[in-house]
Amino acid sequence: YNLYQNYPNPFNPKTIISYEIPVHSKVTLKVYDISGKVINTLVNENQSAGMYEADFDGSNLASGVYYYKITAGNFNQTKRMILLK
Repeated sequence: YNLYQNYPNPFNPKTIISYEIPVHSKVTLKVYDISGKVINTLVNENQSAGMYEADFDGSNLASGVYYYKITAGNFNQTKRMILLK
């Protein structure tokens, strides 16, 4: 399992989040604000092993730090991204 740093970062207003899963898994990928509130659920489905990309559009959000978290099987990882307008 691997969750990659979003690109570009900082971003305005769109970025791409890439991840890799080695086996068929139930995958969720969510974006959170600094207080831990879910802003958007980008992925919530069963996926086969492979590389994936999810697009995130922050045009309706304020500048600041946001977090994205993947859960796949027993794997969890969170990374930080910066929206700079």
